[in-house]
Amino acid sequence: MSINKLALIRYKIIDDCLRQTHRKWTLDDLIGKVADGLYELEGIHNGVSKRTIQGDIQIMRSNKLGYNAPITVLKRKFYTYEDPGYSISNSPLSDSDMSKMKEAVDILKHLNGFSYFDEMSDMIARLENNLSKSEDKTVSCIQMESNKLLKGLNWITTLHKAIREKTPLLITYRSFKSKSAQDGVYFPYLLKEYRNRWFLICKPKKGKMLATLALDRMEDIAEMSKFGFVDYNGVDFDRYYADTIGVTKSEKDRGQRVILQVDKHNAPYVLTKPIHASQQLLKTAEDGSILIRLDVVLNFELEREILGFGECIEVLVPKGLKEQIKRRAYKMLQKYTDSAVDC
Repeated sequence: MSINKLALIRYKIIDDCLRQTHRKWTLDDLIGKVADGLYELEGIHNGVSKRTIQGDIQIMRSNKLGYNAPITVLKRKFYTYEDPGYSISNSPLSDSDMSKMKEAVDILKHLNGFSYFDEMSDMIARLENNLSKSEDKTVSCIQMESNKLLKGLNWITTLHKAIREKTPLLITYRSFKSKSAQDGVYFPYLLKEYRNRWFLICKPKKGKMLATLALDRMEDIAEMSKFGFVDYNGVDFDRYYADTIGVTKSEKDRGQRVILQVDKHNAPYVLTKPIHASQQLLKTAEDGSILIRLDVVLNFELEREILGFGECIEVLVPKGLKEQIKRRAYKMLQKYTDSAVDC
């Protein structure tokens, strides 16, 4: 049953009235009170009808919304709660609401990078406890991918705040290629997640091109004076990454036409879960294999995606990507054909 905002406001106002046991409420009193409330909260000045309020009372009495409100009429005139301690705010959750709450709690538990959710951890624990009290213990019906060993999540809130408030950052960063950490001043623009790993898209103070820093390689972050922050004036990031798998891209990179042949066994998976949003089906062969086209930047993440399918995908175009995959596949083969090494 769909419930609109105004109906919920009316139920709340009626509930507030009936909880006031020191006063007797006629139907006209409730109509007037609801009309005043709608005007004050929503600017509605044409009042509310008698039929609407009577319908609201019937719904509150029923189990349609799980209220089962004990509304009674005294002397065939005055409305009140038979139970003075009753309120629709105290009514138990329906089975449907309970299920949705459990799923929401499961999702919140996985969003552990932002300190907002750290601060909510106590509330989440209490929600879980109350939900388990309210119903029998059930098997979890939702499970999200997560990596509890992932480093760098502690920086998310700091970086998110710096992006919103346009604050330059002094970041101590050690790349995988560097033997020691380096300090640098960066202007942060975007937090981006790819396969459970988080990245900061930013511009170094001493550079002109965008940089991509992995949060798990950051050793320290310090906020600097907001004075001198350089805004990002390029294309919006939704479009910037529209032709990209992952995060590896320079401002000069552009999507290229990539044509792949997928064998019949993997064709259904690629069709139902496209490799990229630009994916187009070009041809379906008699043997069930397919030709698909992608328009994407040629980067490491694309190569890894293709190699992940092993022998089930072949690159046809462009030639440079085809040769790169061929070289990597050959090096992989060499590792398995060289003399065995005792482990």
